[in-house]
Amino acid sequence: MNTYIDNQNWLLLPPPKLDHIQKQWLFRPGALTNGLRQLGNVNIRVLTECIQSLPPDEAGTTRQKTSSPVWVREILMSINNVPAVAARSLTPLKASHGTWKGIRQLQTRPLADILYNDHSITRSNFECGFVKRTMPIYNTLEQVLQPMPARLTLARRSTFWRNNLPLLVTECFLPAFWNDIIPESGKIKA
Repeated sequence: MNTYIDNQNWLLLPPPKLDHIQKQWLFRPGALTNGLRQLGNVNIRVLTECIQSLPPDEAGTTRQKTSSPVWVREILMSINNVPAVAARSLTPLKASHGTWKGIRQLQTRPLADILYNDHSITRSNFECGFVKRTMPIYNTLEQVLQPMPARLTLARRSTFWRNNLPLLVTECFLPAFWNDIIPESGKIKA
C-alpha cells in the first residue's frame, strides 16, 4: 500500500521511528486545542490572516487549482507561555465569505469553535510528515522559530468539508512541545 498522499511530503501512516506518544498526538481525533488544554493554559496568537495563492502542496488535498486565491490564517498556540504548536488554516477565498466565513471572525479563538458544533462538517483522514522547506507550514515556522531547528519537526494535517468546500488545517508540533511539555516522549530518531 502506498502511504503517501499526492506528493512525497505527507504520509497516511506515521513513520516507524516515532514513539507511541508522538503517534498519539499526530493522530489524536477531535479538537487539538482540547488536548492541549489538558496540559496547561493555552494562549493563541494570530501570526497572519491574509489572501494567498494556493501552493501545489495544498492544492491536491483541497481539490482546488494551484494558485487559486485562498484565505489563510496562521497562529501560534502556547501552553503556559511555551510555544507549542504552529498552525495554518486555509479555505478558498470565496468560501471565506460564505460557507467558511467563521474563519475570518475567530480573532484569538481556536478554530475548533467553528468546527465541532456543526454535524454537517466532515473531516478527512490525517496525513503526517516531517516539515520540509517545500511545505507552506515551513514559512509559518520561520516566523516563530529563530533559528529554524536542525532536528526533524513533526506536522499533521486534515481537511474539513462543509457543502463540498474545504478547510485545510495543518498543525506543527514545535520542539518545545516534545522537549518541555511532553518530556516523557522519546526523541525522534533521525
